[in-house]
Amino acid sequence: MAADLILTNATVYTVDPARPWATTLAVRDGRVLALDEVEVGPDTEVRDLGGAFVMPGLVDVHNHHALAGRAALFELTFGGDQGFEGILAAVRGWAANLGPDEWVVGGAWASTLVDTLTRVEARHALDEAAGGRPVALSDDSRHNKWVSTRALELAGITAATQDPDGGVIVRDPATGEPTGVLLEAAGVPVERAIRETGALTPEQHAGASHHGIGVLHSYGITAFQDAGVSVDILNALKTLDEQGRLHAWVVSSLLINDPIFGFDPIGRSLIEVGERYRTEHHRPDFVKIFLDGVPPTRTAAFLEPYLPDEAHGACFHGATTMPASELQGWLRVAAQAGLSAKIHCTGDAAVRATLDAVRALRTEGFADIKFQVAHGQFVHPDDLARFGELGVAADISPFLWVPGVIPTAIAGVLPAERAARMQPNRALLDTGALVAGGSDWPVSESPNAWEGIQGLVTRQDPTGAFDGALWPEQAITLAEAIEAFTLSGARAMGVDDVTGSLTPGKSADFVILDRNPFQSPVTDLAATTVTETWFAGQQVYAR
Repeated sequence: MAADLILTNATVYTVDPARPWATTLAVRDGRVLALDEVEVGPDTEVRDLGGAFVMPGLVDVHNHHALAGRAALFELTFGGDQGFEGILAAVRGWAANLGPDEWVVGGAWASTLVDTLTRVEARHALDEAAGGRPVALSDDSRHNKWVSTRALELAGITAATQDPDGGVIVRDPATGEPTGVLLEAAGVPVERAIRETGALTPEQHAGASHHGIGVLHSYGITAFQDAGVSVDILNALKTLDEQGRLHAWVVSSLLINDPIFGFDPIGRSLIEVGERYRTEHHRPDFVKIFLDGVPPTRTAAFLEPYLPDEAHGACFHGATTMPASELQGWLRVAAQAGLSAKIHCTGDAAVRATLDAVRALRTEGFADIKFQVAHGQFVHPDDLARFGELGVAADISPFLWVPGVIPTAIAGVLPAERAARMQPNRALLDTGALVAGGSDWPVSESPNAWEGIQGLVTRQDPTGAFDGALWPEQAITLAEAIEAFTLSGARAMGVDDVTGSLTPGKSADFVILDRNPFQSPVTDLAATTVTETWFAGQQVYAR
Protein backbone atom coordinates (compact mmCIF):
# COMPACT_ATOMS: atom_id res chain seq x y z
CA MET A 1 0.00 0.00 0.00
CA ALA A 2 1.46 3.34 -1.05
CA ALA A 3 2.07 6.03 1.54
CA ASP A 4 0.84 9.62 1.49
CA LEU A 5 4.07 10.84 3.10
CA ILE A 6 7.46 9.19 3.57
CA LEU A 7 10.23 10.64 5.72
CA THR A 8 13.54 9.14 4.63
CA ASN A 9 17.12 9.42 5.84
CA ALA A 10 15.80 10.09 9.33
CA THR A 11 16.77 8.97 12.83
CA VAL A 12 13.41 7.65 14.00
CA TYR A 13 13.08 6.80 17.70
CA THR A 14 9.73 5.03 17.96
CA VAL A 15 9.45 4.43 21.74
CA ASP A 16 8.03 1.05 20.70
CA PRO A 17 9.97 -1.66 22.54
CA ALA A 18 9.25 -4.11 19.72
CA ARG A 19 11.11 -1.87 17.25
CA PRO A 20 12.74 1.18 18.85
CA TRP A 21 14.69 2.55 15.84
CA ALA A 22 14.10 3.08 12.14
CA THR A 23 15.39 5.28 9.33
CA THR A 24 12.14 5.75 7.40
CA LEU A 25 8.61 6.64 8.52
CA ALA A 26 5.61 6.20 6.20
CA VAL A 27 2.21 7.82 6.80
CA ARG A 28 -1.14 7.07 5.17
CA ASP A 29 -4.59 8.45 6.03
CA GLY A 30 -3.26 10.13 9.16
CA ARG A 31 -1.75 6.95 10.62
CA VAL A 32 1.67 5.36 10.78
CA LEU A 33 1.73 2.98 7.82
CA ALA A 34 5.15 1.40 8.11
CA LEU A 35 8.75 1.76 9.23
CA ASP A 36 11.54 1.24 6.68
CA GLU A 37 9.54 -1.17 4.44
CA VAL A 38 7.65 1.48 2.47
CA GLU A 39 5.90 1.73 -0.87
CA VAL A 40 6.10 4.88 -2.97
CA GLY A 41 3.08 5.71 -5.14
CA PRO A 42 2.57 8.37 -7.81
CA ASP A 43 1.12 10.81 -5.26
CA THR A 44 3.50 10.05 -2.38
CA GLU A 45 5.37 13.00 -0.91
CA VAL A 46 8.92 11.94 -0.07
CA ARG A 47 11.08 14.09 2.23
CA ASP A 48 14.76 13.51 2.89
CA LEU A 49 15.38 14.70 6.46
CA GLY A 50 19.15 14.58 6.26
CA GLY A 51 19.42 12.49 9.41
CA ALA A 52 17.09 14.63 11.55
CA PHE A 53 15.72 13.10 14.75
CA VAL A 54 12.05 12.04 14.69
CA MET A 55 10.09 10.77 17.69
CA PRO A 56 6.46 10.44 18.80
CA GLY A 57 4.53 13.56 19.70
CA LEU A 58 5.06 14.35 23.36
CA VAL A 59 2.38 13.58 25.94
CA ASP A 60 1.69 15.92 28.88
CA VAL A 61 -0.31 14.04 31.48
CA HIS A 62 -1.06 17.10 33.63
CA ASN A 63 -1.70 20.65 32.50
CA HIS A 64 -4.38 23.34 32.51
CA HIS A 65 -4.25 24.32 28.85
CA ALA A 66 -7.33 26.54 28.87
CA LEU A 67 -6.28 28.45 31.98
CA ALA A 68 -2.87 29.00 30.41
CA GLY A 69 -4.51 30.22 27.22
CA ARG A 70 -6.82 32.50 29.18
CA ALA A 71 -3.89 33.95 31.09
CA ALA A 72 -1.93 34.61 27.91
CA LEU A 73 -4.84 36.32 26.17
CA PHE A 74 -6.69 38.10 28.95
CA GLU A 75 -4.62 38.33 32.17
CA LEU A 76 -1.57 39.96 33.73
CA THR A 77 1.34 37.52 33.75
CA PHE A 78 4.65 37.75 35.59
CA GLY A 79 7.25 35.21 36.65
CA GLY A 80 8.14 33.87 40.06
CA ASP A 81 11.36 35.87 39.95
CA GLN A 82 9.40 39.09 40.57
CA GLY A 83 9.72 40.52 44.06
CA PHE A 84 7.14 42.56 45.96
CA GLU A 85 7.96 45.89 44.29
CA GLY A 86 8.17 44.28 40.86
CA ILE A 87 4.68 42.83 41.24
CA LEU A 88 3.29 46.19 42.31
CA ALA A 89 4.89 47.81 39.26
CA ALA A 90 3.34 45.18 36.99
CA VAL A 91 -0.09 45.74 38.54
CA ARG A 92 0.29 49.51 38.20
CA GLY A 93 1.13 49.22 34.50
CA TRP A 94 -1.71 46.78 33.76
CA ALA A 95 -4.33 48.75 35.72
CA ALA A 96 -3.51 51.94 33.82
CA ASN A 97 -5.36 50.52 30.82
CA LEU A 98 -8.48 49.39 32.68
CA GLY A 99 -11.78 50.98 33.59
CA PRO A 100 -12.32 52.22 37.17
CA ASP A 101 -13.69 48.93 38.57
CA GLU A 102 -12.28 46.36 36.15
CA TRP A 103 -10.50 43.35 37.63
CA VAL A 104 -6.74 42.87 37.56
CA VAL A 105 -6.37 39.09 37.38
CA GLY A 106 -3.09 37.25 36.99
CA GLY A 107 0.01 35.71 38.53
CA ALA A 108 2.13 34.07 39.62
CA TRP A 109 3.87 35.23 42.78
CA ALA A 110 6.52 33.04 44.37
CA SER A 111 5.62 30.86 47.35
CA THR A 112 8.59 32.36 49.15
CA LEU A 113 6.75 35.72 49.28
CA VAL A 114 3.89 34.49 51.45
CA ASP A 115 5.24 36.11 54.65
CA THR A 116 5.83 39.41 52.84
CA LEU A 117 2.28 39.50 51.51
CA THR A 118 0.47 38.51 54.72
CA ARG A 119 0.43 42.07 56.04
CA VAL A 120 -2.38 44.59 55.83
CA GLU A 121 0.22 47.14 54.70
CA ALA A 122 1.01 44.95 51.70
CA ARG A 123 -2.68 44.89 50.75
CA HIS A 124 -2.84 48.68 50.98
CA ALA A 125 0.17 48.91 48.67
CA LEU A 126 -1.67 46.65 46.22
CA ASP A 127 -4.73 48.92 46.46
CA GLU A 128 -2.60 51.92 45.59
CA ALA A 129 -0.91 50.18 42.65
CA ALA A 130 -4.29 49.16 41.20
CA GLY A 131 -5.94 52.52 41.74
CA GLY A 132 -8.53 50.95 44.04
CA ARG A 133 -9.52 48.29 41.51
CA PRO A 134 -10.23 44.67 42.43
CA VAL A 135 -7.08 42.54 42.14
CA ALA A 136 -6.66 38.76 42.36
CA LEU A 137 -3.15 37.38 41.90
CA SER A 138 -2.43 33.64 42.17
CA ASP A 139 0.71 32.13 43.64
CA ASP A 140 3.03 29.75 41.80
CA SER A 141 0.99 26.72 42.89
CA ARG A 142 -2.26 28.38 41.70
CA HIS A 143 -3.78 27.21 45.00
CA ASN A 144 -3.57 30.54 46.86
CA LYS A 145 -4.38 34.18 46.17
CA TRP A 146 -3.28 37.67 47.13
CA VAL A 147 -6.16 40.11 46.66
CA SER A 148 -6.93 43.79 47.09
CA THR A 149 -9.42 45.49 49.40
CA ARG A 150 -11.92 45.97 46.58
CA ALA A 151 -11.68 42.27 45.68
CA LEU A 152 -12.44 41.34 49.30
CA GLU A 153 -15.48 43.65 49.20
CA LEU A 154 -16.84 42.14 45.97
CA ALA A 155 -16.29 38.62 47.35
CA GLY A 156 -18.05 39.50 50.60
CA ILE A 157 -15.03 38.69 52.78
CA THR A 158 -14.74 40.71 56.01
CA ALA A 159 -13.20 40.31 59.44
CA ALA A 160 -16.40 38.54 60.48
CA THR A 161 -16.24 35.97 57.66
CA GLN A 162 -15.51 32.47 58.93
CA ASP A 163 -12.81 30.38 57.29
CA PRO A 164 -14.44 28.00 54.80
CA ASP A 165 -13.90 24.26 54.91
CA GLY A 166 -10.54 23.62 53.31
CA GLY A 167 -9.43 27.24 53.31
CA VAL A 168 -7.90 29.97 55.44
CA ILE A 169 -8.45 33.73 55.35
CA VAL A 170 -5.08 34.95 56.62
CA ARG A 171 -5.70 37.71 59.17
CA ASP A 172 -3.83 40.41 61.00
CA PRO A 173 -3.03 38.87 64.42
CA ALA A 174 -3.90 42.07 66.28
CA THR A 175 -7.16 43.10 64.57
CA GLY A 176 -8.45 39.98 62.79
CA GLU A 177 -8.66 42.01 59.57
CA PRO A 178 -8.04 40.01 56.37
CA THR A 179 -4.53 40.66 55.08
CA GLY A 180 -5.49 39.85 51.49
CA VAL A 181 -3.85 36.42 51.38
CA LEU A 182 -6.41 33.64 50.85
CA LEU A 183 -5.32 30.02 51.11
CA GLU A 184 -6.97 27.23 49.10
CA ALA A 185 -10.82 27.33 49.28
CA ALA A 186 -10.81 30.80 50.86
CA GLY A 187 -10.13 32.16 47.37
CA VAL A 188 -13.21 30.57 45.76
CA PRO A 189 -15.54 33.53 46.57
CA VAL A 190 -13.10 35.77 44.72
CA GLU A 191 -13.17 33.48 41.67
CA ARG A 192 -16.96 33.61 41.70
CA ALA A 193 -16.93 37.41 41.99
CA ILE A 194 -14.63 37.61 38.97
CA ARG A 195 -17.03 35.49 36.92
CA GLU A 196 -20.03 37.62 37.89
CA THR A 197 -18.49 40.73 36.39
CA GLY A 198 -15.92 39.50 33.87
CA ALA A 199 -17.04 36.13 32.50
CA LEU A 200 -15.60 35.06 29.15
CA THR A 201 -17.87 34.38 26.19
CA PRO A 202 -18.01 30.88 24.63
CA GLU A 203 -15.95 32.24 21.75
CA GLN A 204 -13.31 33.52 24.17
CA HIS A 205 -13.20 30.15 25.96
CA ALA A 206 -12.67 28.42 22.61
CA GLY A 207 -10.00 30.98 21.78
CA ALA A 208 -8.23 30.34 25.08
CA SER A 209 -8.20 26.57 24.48
CA HIS A 210 -7.03 27.01 20.89
CA HIS A 211 -4.24 29.35 21.98
CA GLY A 212 -3.12 26.98 24.73
CA ILE A 213 -3.01 24.03 22.33
CA GLY A 214 -1.02 26.12 19.86
CA VAL A 215 1.60 26.74 22.54
CA LEU A 216 1.66 23.00 23.32
CA HIS A 217 2.25 22.27 19.62
CA SER A 218 5.26 24.59 19.64
CA TYR A 219 6.78 22.28 22.26
CA GLY A 220 5.88 19.12 20.35
CA ILE A 221 2.94 18.09 22.52
CA THR A 222 0.18 16.26 20.65
CA ALA A 223 -1.70 14.64 23.57
CA PHE A 224 -2.46 15.95 27.03
CA GLN A 225 -4.69 15.62 30.05
CA ASP A 226 -6.32 18.75 31.41
CA ALA A 227 -6.26 18.26 35.16
CA GLY A 228 -9.47 20.10 36.04
CA VAL A 229 -12.13 21.33 33.66
CA SER A 230 -15.30 23.38 33.75
CA VAL A 231 -18.33 23.05 31.48
CA ASP A 232 -17.00 26.09 29.62
CA ILE A 233 -13.73 24.26 28.88
CA LEU A 234 -15.56 21.06 27.90
CA ASN A 235 -17.75 23.04 25.52
CA ALA A 236 -14.73 24.82 24.05
CA LEU A 237 -13.03 21.50 23.27
CA LYS A 238 -16.19 20.09 21.72
CA THR A 239 -16.64 23.22 19.62
CA LEU A 240 -13.04 23.14 18.38
CA ASP A 241 -13.25 19.47 17.39
CA GLU A 242 -16.55 19.95 15.57
CA GLN A 243 -14.91 22.82 13.66
CA GLY A 244 -11.94 20.61 12.75
CA ARG A 245 -9.60 22.72 14.90
CA LEU A 246 -8.75 20.33 17.75
CA HIS A 247 -5.38 18.92 16.67
CA ALA A 248 -4.51 16.93 19.78
CA TRP A 249 -5.73 13.98 21.82
CA VAL A 250 -7.29 15.57 24.90
CA VAL A 251 -8.38 13.79 28.06
CA SER A 252 -10.42 15.89 30.50
CA SER A 253 -10.64 15.53 34.27
CA LEU A 254 -14.10 16.31 35.71
CA LEU A 255 -13.81 18.05 39.08
CA ILE A 256 -15.30 16.25 42.08
CA ASN A 257 -14.28 18.93 44.55
CA ASP A 258 -12.97 22.39 43.79
CA PRO A 259 -10.93 24.28 46.39
CA ILE A 260 -9.38 26.58 43.77
CA PHE A 261 -11.33 27.46 40.64
CA GLY A 262 -14.87 28.15 41.78
CA PHE A 263 -16.35 26.18 38.85
CA ASP A 264 -20.00 25.17 38.78
CA PRO A 265 -21.19 22.44 38.33
CA ILE A 266 -18.83 19.92 39.91
CA GLY A 267 -19.24 16.43 41.40
CA ARG A 268 -22.21 14.29 40.35
CA SER A 269 -23.74 17.10 38.30
CA LEU A 270 -20.60 17.41 36.19
CA ILE A 271 -20.28 13.63 35.80
CA GLU A 272 -23.86 13.51 34.51
CA VAL A 273 -23.18 16.00 31.70
CA GLY A 274 -19.56 15.14 30.90
CA GLU A 275 -20.31 12.49 28.29
CA ARG A 276 -22.18 14.90 26.02
CA TYR A 277 -18.87 16.68 25.28
CA ARG A 278 -17.08 13.57 23.93
CA THR A 279 -15.79 13.94 20.37
CA GLU A 280 -13.30 12.16 18.13
CA HIS A 281 -10.27 13.73 19.79
CA HIS A 282 -11.68 14.66 23.20
CA ARG A 283 -12.23 12.05 25.89
CA PRO A 284 -13.82 13.23 29.17
CA ASP A 285 -12.62 10.01 30.81
CA PHE A 286 -11.34 11.06 34.25
CA VAL A 287 -12.49 12.70 37.43
CA LYS A 288 -10.20 14.91 39.50
CA ILE A 289 -10.08 14.97 43.29
CA PHE A 290 -8.03 17.44 45.33
CA LEU A 291 -7.08 15.36 48.38
CA ASP A 292 -4.79 17.98 49.91
CA GLY A 293 -3.18 21.34 49.17
CA VAL A 294 0.49 22.32 48.86
CA PRO A 295 3.39 22.12 51.33
CA PRO A 296 4.54 25.78 51.38
CA THR A 297 1.25 26.92 52.94
CA ARG A 298 1.04 23.79 55.16
CA THR A 299 -2.10 22.56 53.39
CA ALA A 300 -0.49 19.29 52.21
CA ALA A 301 -1.25 16.24 54.35
CA PHE A 302 1.80 14.54 55.88
CA LEU A 303 2.32 11.49 58.07
CA GLU A 304 4.89 13.40 60.16
CA PRO A 305 4.61 17.02 61.39
CA TYR A 306 5.74 20.19 59.70
CA LEU A 307 8.35 22.35 61.36
CA PRO A 308 6.73 24.15 64.31
CA ASP A 309 5.47 27.68 63.85
CA GLU A 310 3.32 30.11 65.85
CA ALA A 311 0.13 29.40 63.93
CA HIS A 312 0.19 25.60 63.99
CA GLY A 313 2.40 24.43 66.85
CA ALA A 314 4.81 21.51 66.91
CA CYS A 315 2.47 18.63 66.00
CA PHE A 316 0.67 19.96 62.92
CA HIS A 317 0.88 17.67 59.89
CA GLY A 318 -2.05 18.87 57.76
CA ALA A 319 -5.15 16.94 56.77
CA THR A 320 -6.81 15.51 53.70
CA THR A 321 -9.80 17.31 52.20
CA MET A 322 -12.10 14.35 52.90
CA PRO A 323 -12.17 11.23 55.07
CA ALA A 324 -11.29 7.81 53.67
CA SER A 325 -14.91 6.74 53.32
CA GLU A 326 -15.79 9.80 51.23
CA LEU A 327 -12.75 9.33 48.98
CA GLN A 328 -13.67 5.69 48.38
CA GLY A 329 -17.27 6.74 47.73
CA TRP A 330 -16.29 9.22 45.04
CA LEU A 331 -13.91 6.76 43.37
CA ARG A 332 -16.71 4.20 43.37
CA VAL A 333 -19.21 6.67 41.86
CA ALA A 334 -16.71 7.50 39.13
CA ALA A 335 -15.79 3.88 38.46
CA GLN A 336 -19.46 2.89 38.18
CA ALA A 337 -19.78 5.60 35.51
CA GLY A 338 -16.75 4.12 33.69
CA LEU A 339 -14.50 7.01 34.71
CA SER A 340 -10.89 6.85 35.87
CA ALA A 341 -9.47 9.18 38.53
CA LYS A 342 -6.62 11.64 39.01
CA ILE A 343 -6.04 12.44 42.70
CA HIS A 344 -3.98 15.48 43.72
CA CYS A 345 -1.61 14.43 46.52
CA THR A 346 1.42 16.46 47.58
CA GLY A 347 1.94 15.03 51.07
CA ASP A 348 2.71 11.40 51.87
CA ALA A 349 -0.43 11.03 54.00
CA ALA A 350 -2.58 11.94 51.00
CA VAL A 351 -0.65 9.45 48.85
CA ARG A 352 -1.24 6.68 51.39
CA ALA A 353 -4.94 7.50 51.67
CA THR A 354 -5.25 7.29 47.88
CA LEU A 355 -3.46 3.95 47.68
CA ASP A 356 -5.69 2.60 50.46
CA ALA A 357 -8.81 3.74 48.58
CA VAL A 358 -7.60 2.22 45.31
CA ARG A 359 -6.92 -1.07 47.09
CA ALA A 360 -10.54 -1.08 48.24
CA LEU A 361 -11.78 -0.40 44.70
CA ARG A 362 -9.59 -3.11 43.22
CA THR A 363 -10.96 -5.54 45.81
CA GLU A 364 -14.48 -4.64 44.67
CA GLY A 365 -13.59 -5.73 41.15
CA PHE A 366 -12.77 -2.44 39.39
CA ALA A 367 -9.72 -3.92 37.69
CA ASP A 368 -9.61 -1.80 34.54
CA ILE A 369 -10.18 1.67 35.99
CA LYS A 370 -7.10 3.88 35.74
CA PHE A 371 -5.86 5.78 38.79
CA GLN A 372 -3.22 8.50 38.92
CA VAL A 373 -1.53 10.11 41.91
CA ALA A 374 -0.91 13.66 40.73
CA HIS A 375 2.36 15.25 41.91
CA GLY A 376 3.14 12.78 44.71
CA GLN A 377 6.29 14.67 45.67
CA PHE A 378 6.51 12.79 48.95
CA VAL A 379 5.92 9.04 49.21
CA HIS A 380 6.60 7.01 52.34
CA PRO A 381 9.09 4.19 51.59
CA ASP A 382 6.49 1.62 52.68
CA ASP A 383 4.15 2.84 49.92
CA LEU A 384 6.53 2.85 46.94
CA ALA A 385 5.85 -0.71 45.79
CA ARG A 386 2.10 -0.26 46.15
CA PHE A 387 1.94 1.92 43.00
CA GLY A 388 2.96 -0.99 40.80
CA GLU A 389 1.02 -3.56 42.79
CA LEU A 390 -2.23 -1.59 42.55
CA GLY A 391 -1.75 -0.27 39.02
CA VAL A 392 -1.57 3.38 40.12
CA ALA A 393 0.31 5.74 37.80
CA ALA A 394 2.62 8.39 39.23
CA ASP A 395 1.81 11.70 37.49
CA ILE A 396 5.02 13.60 38.16
CA SER A 397 5.81 17.24 37.46
CA PRO A 398 9.62 17.54 37.44
CA PHE A 399 9.31 21.22 36.53
CA LEU A 400 8.17 21.82 40.12
CA TRP A 401 10.73 19.94 42.17
CA VAL A 402 14.16 20.44 40.62
CA PRO A 403 16.00 23.04 42.71
CA GLY A 404 13.97 26.24 42.45
CA VAL A 405 11.46 28.50 44.14
CA ILE A 406 8.95 25.86 45.22
CA PRO A 407 11.52 23.44 46.75
CA THR A 408 13.03 26.43 48.54
CA ALA A 409 9.63 27.27 50.00
CA ILE A 410 9.08 23.63 51.00
CA ALA A 411 12.45 23.59 52.74
CA GLY A 412 11.16 26.37 54.96
CA VAL A 413 8.29 24.29 56.37
CA LEU A 414 9.67 20.72 56.53
CA PRO A 415 12.70 19.26 58.34
CA ALA A 416 15.70 19.31 56.03
CA GLU A 417 16.04 15.54 55.70
CA ARG A 418 12.39 15.23 54.59
CA ALA A 419 12.37 18.29 52.33
CA ALA A 420 15.33 16.85 50.44
CA ARG A 421 13.58 13.55 49.66
CA MET A 422 11.18 14.62 46.94
CA GLN A 423 10.02 12.63 43.91
CA PRO A 424 11.44 9.12 44.35
CA ASN A 425 11.22 8.42 40.62
CA ARG A 426 14.03 5.84 40.41
CA ALA A 427 12.44 3.86 43.24
CA LEU A 428 8.98 4.08 41.66
CA LEU A 429 10.24 2.70 38.35
CA ASP A 430 12.28 -0.01 40.06
CA THR A 431 9.22 -1.20 41.97
CA GLY A 432 7.09 -1.45 38.84
CA ALA A 433 5.19 1.86 38.81
CA LEU A 434 4.02 3.56 35.63
CA VAL A 435 5.68 6.99 35.76
CA ALA A 436 4.15 9.65 33.51
CA GLY A 437 5.40 13.18 32.92
CA GLY A 438 3.28 16.29 33.29
CA SER A 439 4.11 19.98 33.24
CA ASP A 440 1.27 21.36 35.38
CA TRP A 441 1.49 24.39 33.06
CA PRO A 442 0.79 27.24 33.82
CA VAL A 443 1.98 26.39 37.34
CA SER A 444 5.23 25.74 35.48
CA GLU A 445 6.06 28.75 33.37
CA SER A 446 6.17 26.70 30.17
CA PRO A 447 5.11 23.20 29.09
CA ASN A 448 8.56 22.46 27.62
CA ALA A 449 8.90 18.73 28.28
CA TRP A 450 12.66 18.88 27.67
CA GLU A 451 13.10 20.96 30.82
CA GLY A 452 11.34 18.18 32.69
CA ILE A 453 13.34 15.47 30.93
CA GLN A 454 16.63 17.15 31.80
CA GLY A 455 15.48 17.51 35.40
CA LEU A 456 14.56 13.83 35.58
CA VAL A 457 17.99 12.82 34.31
CA THR A 458 20.15 15.31 36.24
CA ARG A 459 17.98 16.20 39.28
CA GLN A 460 19.31 19.75 38.78
CA ASP A 461 17.72 23.03 37.76
CA PRO A 462 17.88 23.04 33.94
CA THR A 463 17.99 26.84 33.86
CA GLY A 464 21.09 26.97 36.04
CA ALA A 465 19.55 29.62 38.28
CA PHE A 466 19.55 27.34 41.36
CA ASP A 467 22.53 25.31 42.48
CA GLY A 468 22.70 21.75 43.68
CA ALA A 469 20.92 18.48 42.94
CA LEU A 470 17.78 17.26 44.64
CA TRP A 471 18.15 13.64 45.82
CA PRO A 472 20.41 12.71 42.88
CA GLU A 473 20.11 8.99 43.66
CA GLN A 474 16.58 9.18 42.20
CA ALA A 475 17.76 10.18 38.70
CA ILE A 476 16.42 8.10 35.81
CA THR A 477 17.85 7.46 32.34
CA LEU A 478 17.18 9.56 29.26
CA ALA A 479 15.25 6.72 27.61
CA GLU A 480 13.09 6.35 30.73
CA ALA A 481 12.48 10.10 30.87
CA ILE A 482 11.45 10.25 27.20
CA GLU A 483 9.11 7.31 27.74
CA ALA A 484 7.54 9.16 30.70
CA PHE A 485 6.62 11.98 28.32
CA THR A 486 5.40 9.71 25.51
CA LEU A 487 4.18 6.12 25.84
CA SER A 488 3.87 6.06 29.64
CA GLY A 489 1.86 9.28 29.60
CA ALA A 490 -0.41 7.85 26.91
CA ARG A 491 -0.92 4.69 28.98
CA ALA A 492 -1.69 6.66 32.13
CA MET A 493 -4.31 8.70 30.21
CA GLY A 494 -5.75 5.72 28.35
CA VAL A 495 -4.85 6.93 24.85
CA ASP A 496 -2.03 4.47 24.13
CA ASP A 497 -4.38 2.81 21.65
CA VAL A 498 -3.89 5.79 19.32
CA THR A 499 -0.68 7.58 20.32
CA GLY A 500 2.47 7.54 22.46
CA SER A 501 4.68 5.53 20.09
CA LEU A 502 5.37 5.38 16.36
CA THR A 503 3.76 1.99 15.90
CA PRO A 504 2.07 1.06 12.62
CA GLY A 505 -1.67 1.65 12.95
CA LYS A 506 -1.40 4.45 15.49
CA SER A 507 -2.05 8.11 14.75
CA ALA A 508 0.83 9.75 12.90
CA ASP A 509 1.68 12.09 15.75
CA PHE A 510 5.37 12.96 15.64
CA VAL A 511 7.93 15.71 16.09
CA ILE A 512 11.13 16.58 14.28
CA LEU A 513 13.85 17.94 16.57
CA ASP A 514 16.89 20.13 16.03
CA ARG A 515 19.16 17.47 17.57
CA ASN A 516 19.48 13.86 18.60
CA PRO A 517 18.99 14.03 22.39
CA PHE A 518 20.87 10.76 22.84
CA GLN A 519 23.95 12.43 21.36
CA SER A 520 23.60 15.69 23.31
CA PRO A 521 25.09 16.51 26.72
CA VAL A 522 22.43 15.89 29.36
CA THR A 523 22.99 19.43 30.63
CA ASP A 524 21.79 20.76 27.25
CA LEU A 525 18.59 18.72 26.91
CA ALA A 526 16.35 21.64 27.92
CA ALA A 527 17.60 23.54 24.87
CA THR A 528 16.17 20.89 22.52
CA THR A 529 13.98 22.64 19.99
CA VAL A 530 11.01 21.34 18.01
CA THR A 531 11.28 22.23 14.34
CA GLU A 532 8.02 20.56 13.26
CA THR A 533 5.00 19.03 15.02
CA TRP A 534 2.61 16.69 13.21
CA PHE A 535 -0.77 15.43 14.40
CA ALA A 536 -2.69 12.70 12.56
CA GLY A 537 -0.43 13.11 9.56
CA GLN A 538 -0.90 16.89 9.31
CA GLN A 539 1.71 19.49 10.17
CA VAL A 540 0.37 21.66 13.00
CA TYR A 541 3.55 23.58 13.84
CA ALA A 542 6.72 24.61 12.04
CA ARG A 543 9.45 26.68 13.63
